[in-house]
Amino acid sequence: MKIVNIKTIFGIGIALAVGATAFAQNGIFNSQEAKSRSAAGARSAASGLGEEEFRRGVQAYYKGSFNDAILQFEKALSYLPGENVILDWLGKAYYRTGAEGTALQNWQYASEAGYGGILLNNRIEIVRERRLTAGEGLSKPVKYTESGVYSGKNSEGILVFSQPVSLLPNNDGTLWLLSYGSNELIKMDQNGLVLDRSFGSMSGFDRPMDLLRTSDGSMLVSEFAGDRISLFTSKGKFVKSFGQKGVGIGCVVGPQYLAEDSDGNIYVSDFGNSRVDVFDKEGNGLFFFGGKQGDFAGLEGPTGIAVYGNIVYVADCLTGAIQKFDTAGNYLGLLCKKKTFSKPESMKIWGRYLVVCDKNRVYSVDSDTGAVFENVSSGNAPSKLTCAVPDINGNILVTDFTSNEIYVMAKMSELVGGLFVQIEKVNADNFPHVTVEVKIENRSRQSVVGLKENNFLITENKAAVSNYKLEGATYVNDEADITLLIDRSRASAEYDEAMENAVKELAAAMKGKGILRIVSAGSVPLLEYEGSPANLTKFSARSLKNPVSANISMDLALRLCANALINESRKSCILLIGNGQVTQGAFARYGLADLTTYLNNNSISFVSLLLNQGSACSEIDYLQKNTEGGQYYVYRDKGLAQVIEDIIDIPSGIYVLSYNSALTTNFGQKYLPIEVETYLMNRSGRDESGYFAPLQ
Repeated sequence: MKIVNIKTIFGIGIALAVGATAFAQNGIFNSQEAKSRSAAGARSAASGLGEEEFRRGVQAYYKGSFNDAILQFEKALSYLPGENVILDWLGKAYYRTGAEGTALQNWQYASEAGYGGILLNNRIEIVRERRLTAGEGLSKPVKYTESGVYSGKNSEGILVFSQPVSLLPNNDGTLWLLSYGSNELIKMDQNGLVLDRSFGSMSGFDRPMDLLRTSDGSMLVSEFAGDRISLFTSKGKFVKSFGQKGVGIGCVVGPQYLAEDSDGNIYVSDFGNSRVDVFDKEGNGLFFFGGKQGDFAGLEGPTGIAVYGNIVYVADCLTGAIQKFDTAGNYLGLLCKKKTFSKPESMKIWGRYLVVCDKNRVYSVDSDTGAVFENVSSGNAPSKLTCAVPDINGNILVTDFTSNEIYVMAKMSELVGGLFVQIEKVNADNFPHVTVEVKIENRSRQSVVGLKENNFLITENKAAVSNYKLEGATYVNDEADITLLIDRSRASAEYDEAMENAVKELAAAMKGKGILRIVSAGSVPLLEYEGSPANLTKFSARSLKNPVSANISMDLALRLCANALINESRKSCILLIGNGQVTQGAFARYGLADLTTYLNNNSISFVSLLLNQGSACSEIDYLQKNTEGGQYYVYRDKGLAQVIEDIIDIPSGIYVLSYNSALTTNFGQKYLPIEVETYLMNRSGRDESGYFAPLQ
């Protein structure tokens, strides 16, 4: 099934009811107090008013008006102070505004009253854990355990792949696999289903060994027995081969693993020649290195190779060491001494760590200190792990050449705690046809992408629904809604020309897709523009209405930007254009923690574009490091079009599902339940919510 752009499917909002018609006795609330009222026939006017405020709160929540929802739920609680359903929804609304502490407090009250069971307790645990570990990122390696396996044979015994040797994950949750035994390049989805196969050039692969994605998105494959490197498009179409058997420059004998530096040069571990060969981005041979230099005796059996910064790291399977060179091939010394590893294979970059496969184990090696940490062990069964790479969903994918399997390894906490599933919107305007927007994350707040229709189950009161479909997913969107937040401080105003050029270039890079907004951050923020990016090709700083100010309310500006993006169904981003500094009192009303959780809990990324060379202040740095964004310089060598591409590539785990409901609505006054479960290999997650059909 083809997954389509989410924006074409999901309408925004549910029509608010007119008037204050009291609910009929419809069983919205199931607390003991409510049951007692029902049994006694004592449904008071307060009960009716509480139920009406609750209905309005639910509708405001699904419209993205979370502050209005909070007011409605607070009113409902004033009429019905013992209702845990209202406490649950009040917690959800506070969570979406970024006030996670208050959300946890309301959920805890409901949980202590016996409401919500394991599901609510799990939500409380995950949110608390995120608050404690916020900002840690990949600060230290952790142990991973098996969460699933892609087998070389399917359930019918038919061969799918043979001797997997290398992997390359994609941003959409799919992955490319090199099959050494069957000479194939195979594309697979999250569920292990084969999507495409490539057999290389007209003559086919000759023992493909490693797979590398270059900076321009193409793929390179080293062919061990073919003594060549083959170039493929991002879709797996063969382009050309380069390199030949020999000992001169541009020649290879048994090429194994690949790496690329910041200039696009390709480094190949040449096992047959006991050296590293270097090619330019066009495939022309440049030089080779790894021979004897001073006290260094030379490489003996180079295998895994990685480039981080300006250092080339080379693993040696005969000595068990990792050596360091500069990008010109000059020897720099040892990172890991001899016999640190038994038979190291591939070596991939993950943050500042080198992920090294060594027989039946995977290690993380600190590129600064050489400290070694064991991430994965395949046990004592015969095993030869050749490649370990992180995927877009926070897992480590590992090829086992001997057992003919690919392991999906996850953190133990992720495997035990499961997926974090959140029902974010329900649109019942066309009831009984219902559309649901669901957000899927792991416990570490990473979006889970690549899910398909069979990864979801929707029920109503535990009964399966009819005509269920996966309508769309944001991870496939090729456009984004972006709000440019322009800093109107006196320091940033000195760079008006650079700012103008940046706005024009960014608008052009959006290619007329998505919605572009401009918000000026002054003493009071102001929405300056909203519409197509195509209309900003002649943007001028003189058109900004907000005057330059000595004090900038950056917190209010960020909230204004986020408020406009909440109801968008595309990928959403705030892009700050300024000098990277803030004025006194910039975050006087809203703290950095609340602002970052507000952005994260509403799937909004934050990017800063610096108008001058240097680094951003600690506040801006905190925002970008704790959301899925980044930092760029306005006059970067690669231009600003790449910034838009990077924003579009940010993973998003929002899915749109639809179904036909079998429930009765009581003329739109009945609270209708919905449950969504998500399954991915050995992991699962669940959320329960409810909605109201339109009044009749």
